[in-house]
Amino acid sequence: MTPDQETRYGRHLQLEGFGEAAQTALLAAHACVIGVGGLGAPIAMYLAAAGTGKITLVDFDIVDLSNLQRQIVHFTPDVGKFKVQSAAEKLALINPDIEIVALNRALSREELEALAADVDVFVDGSDNFATRFELNEVCYRTRTPLVSGGVIRYEGQVCVFDPRNPESPCYQCLYNPVSEGEGETCQRIGVLASAPGIVGAVQATEAIKLMAGLPVTSGKLLLMDARTMEWRSITLPRDPACPVCGRKS
Repeated sequence: MTPDQETRYGRHLQLEGFGEAAQTALLAAHACVIGVGGLGAPIAMYLAAAGTGKITLVDFDIVDLSNLQRQIVHFTPDVGKFKVQSAAEKLALINPDIEIVALNRALSREELEALAADVDVFVDGSDNFATRFELNEVCYRTRTPLVSGGVIRYEGQVCVFDPRNPESPCYQCLYNPVSEGEGETCQRIGVLASAPGIVGAVQATEAIKLMAGLPVTSGKLLLMDARTMEWRSITLPRDPACPVCGRKS
């Protein structure tokens, strides 16, 4: 580790249970953030600041004025830019020593599976169920950890799914697939500006722990209510009838 790195990551190096070994592992790790909106913005910023060696950003969307209420990696002059371009520019300012790959398109299942061969963790900041279910299947097939998050109104949730653990559930153990256009969205019913920041920060924390080799509990669903500032924790069992990860007879 260089002298500049020792200074930049000094608080990690001083941290009990983290130290140089964990930081070195993080510097060698590769995280892929799917979606650079309300959740993906704080996720990407914290991963960059923490020293994740390589971050791949995936999003086909363009920054809109309505995004700026919560998507904190994008600034007013970024309206009209691809979100991955806008985010990559900010991450490079936060930490110029890491590698940032910006993919301004939706990836096919085959592309996601190919990417998984080089990725240590996928962090899901997407805003639609189709992407979440497809990413979950890819992660299960490739045995790649997935940090899932969701936010709407004042509520949020986070869960780690680690298919390397035979007892870990997957995302589809929690939700059944829905048809396109079904389900509530922030665009339809709104979201508190800071709620994605809270949830995204928790997702980033879990991803950092995974990449640094710290213990992470897979299948523990965290539920947040920002109105009361209360959190609940639910142990999510693996569904033996799940079409993705269920035990085959």
